[in-house]
Amino acid sequence: MSPAASRTLASIRLARRSLPLQEQLYQRVRTAIAQGRLVPGERLPASRTLASDLGVARGTVDAAYARLAGEGYLLARGPAGTIVSPALRLAPHPPRPARATAPEPPARPLAQPLPFQLGLPALDLFPRTLWARLTARAAKRLGGAALAYPDPAGLPGLRAALASYLAVSRGVACEPRQVMITGGYQPAINLLARLLLRPGDRVWFEEPGYFLARHALEAAAARIVPVPVDADGMAVDLAQRRAPDATLAVVTPAHQAPLGVALSLARRQALLVWAAAAGAWIIEDDYDSEFHYVGRTLPALKSLDAADRVIYAGSFSKTLFPGLRLGYLVVPLSLVPAVAEAMRTTGHGQSALAQMVVADFLSGGHFARHLRRMRGHYASRRAALAGALAEAFGDRMALALRPGGLHVLARFPAGGSDAALVRRALAQGLAPTALSAHYAGRPRDHGLLLGFTNIPEAQAARSAAALRRALATSDRPEAPPD
Repeated sequence: MSPAASRTLASIRLARRSLPLQEQLYQRVRTAIAQGRLVPGERLPASRTLASDLGVARGTVDAAYARLAGEGYLLARGPAGTIVSPALRLAPHPPRPARATAPEPPARPLAQPLPFQLGLPALDLFPRTLWARLTARAAKRLGGAALAYPDPAGLPGLRAALASYLAVSRGVACEPRQVMITGGYQPAINLLARLLLRPGDRVWFEEPGYFLARHALEAAAARIVPVPVDADGMAVDLAQRRAPDATLAVVTPAHQAPLGVALSLARRQALLVWAAAAGAWIIEDDYDSEFHYVGRTLPALKSLDAADRVIYAGSFSKTLFPGLRLGYLVVPLSLVPAVAEAMRTTGHGQSALAQMVVADFLSGGHFARHLRRMRGHYASRRAALAGALAEAFGDRMALALRPGGLHVLARFPAGGSDAALVRRALAQGLAPTALSAHYAGRPRDHGLLLGFTNIPEAQAARSAAALRRALATSDRPEAPPD
């Protein structure tokens, strides 16, 4: 780690009542790179170290680093650490004139979703009035016990409601005691990595795959075995040849992140047979299976799990809203005591009020109605954006439309670095994500992941035209607007 980089980042001051901490850290590091205080090739502090220095959660630093890597500013080299991308060519910035006083800038409101931003549901369509009414009703029921620390594994009412919902919607037959309420997918995989893995254990991981999950496994000193993904999902036969003794496999079978393909039935069966024979575990990340627009949704991998080797992971970040910070696991019966104990020793559980509201939302039928409504809106928004992109780019863009999901994948036959395209788009207030950022090794594919959930039909043409203009610009720094 560079001493200069350590001093630069340790000097960052984050305001607790301003923008989200991850957004602040992202902006501070990006500014330091743009101003030349962090230079190409310079090694950054490890996320654990920087999180400790700044007094924030490690996941906050991981998220900021990952976003900067996706935009081409940083390069993650696994155990060798994270560096400022050597490929950056930034124009020098003139020194700023010193001022006698430097007043703190006024707090800015929370940022609205940027066009094409991933990982967000349609915030403008969330039923806020209904949610407020359920929240007020749940708050009136809060007794003295509910004001203390909740059960780390979750409130019984929510666990029972989820067990019922999953049995009907995803074919997952489970008892309420198998359902564990978490703070989202990232905390869940952090917990499972600590519980299931020993240093050096090998883990099958999709290539490309969800990089924050990979970072959690690497933090547990696991040896990642990248397994290529093709039109039928993870190549299970190749994984068995490369690492038959792996301890864990992490998959997104319903809608592979980020390519959007589904794991075929033959490969699902092969994966389950391997896990049962090897005594290995499978984490099924079912992150957005509720949003399927063409044909029938495949049942969860967990529904085929006769040997009880699959740990099913879900989240409300895509179905409700990410600020809720609630997710869940369905764990095999043999793991229930160990997972419950791990949750007791690593935290005090999630908000009782939030869990009560979600339980009411589920048991009252509101959740199923909300999902049906959102599927219709998303199908319409996706179709509108796909048509607008085809009109704006013509044969300069090849758009991959999968049966489900909350983003589309755009490839550009002319080639070039998708990280460079992301930088151009971000400079114009757009937020696509580079496909290459999801590779652990050398990227074999490039493209832009374009979220469509927060682009209403009436804004599709304007957003597509803005993306076309942004990608046509050069990478040279532009003067700020007046």
